[in-house]
Amino acid sequence: MTIKLIQNRKNWVWPYVAILCFFVILPLVLIGIYAFTNQQGEFTIQNFVQFFQKSEAVNTFIYSVTIAVITTLICIVLGYPAAYFMAMQSFRTPAVMSMLFILPMWINFLLRTLATVELFHMFNLPLGEGALLFGMCYDFLPFMIYPIYNTLQKIDVSLLEASQDLGANRWETFIKVIVPLSLPGVYSGIIMVFMPTVSTFAISELLTQNKITLFGSLIQRSFGEGGITMWNYGAALSLIMLIIIGLTSFFGNDDNEDINRQA
Repeated sequence: MTIKLIQNRKNWVWPYVAILCFFVILPLVLIGIYAFTNQQGEFTIQNFVQFFQKSEAVNTFIYSVTIAVITTLICIVLGYPAAYFMAMQSFRTPAVMSMLFILPMWINFLLRTLATVELFHMFNLPLGEGALLFGMCYDFLPFMIYPIYNTLQKIDVSLLEASQDLGANRWETFIKVIVPLSLPGVYSGIIMVFMPTVSTFAISELLTQNKITLFGSLIQRSFGEGGITMWNYGAALSLIMLIIIGLTSFFGNDDNEDINRQA
């Protein structure tokens, strides 16, 4: 009986289902319950009303999205050329270059952030918005490079040769062939960078010495410093953040499907 259970591949799914239910679905359900209830457990939307009534919270949310967008754009500008030179056959680079981008990811991001703080102290540079953007890009740049790199690496070389045979120079081939075919990787990179940057709080607190508050910091303070009386409001903030991240993923997937069909 035990051997049959092991041999049946469907039974191997149940541990993953249990983990998914306990660590993903259950927390999301609890967030929804707390977000739409008050301290007495009664249904209310006052938690969301409280957010929109607080100009400081709304401004923090807008500022966090702005920082996330700027960080994502910087990562695209820096990451696309790096991924291109790593992937193109004419610019084939050794595996060492790939390892240089992977190595920082072996270290906990909190330790990397603390090292960045010390780096700014070493060169007597001020901690603030500039340090925040630098730390964000440093931590999340690999998440932009590798989706683009994987997409570029899969481009059929014959398409590039056909473009050149039809009279296109290298620049025209890059703009009209390589860039359109690499857009699915770019969209994947955007999602992988935008989602963590818009919700982070530790990086902003360390690299700005708590001078700049991001939306993730508001959520963290609601659950941490605010005590149990602020859990409902913190859950509402978390749900708003989840909706934004979900919409980003949804539209990103739609754009990816359209690009793949056109390709």
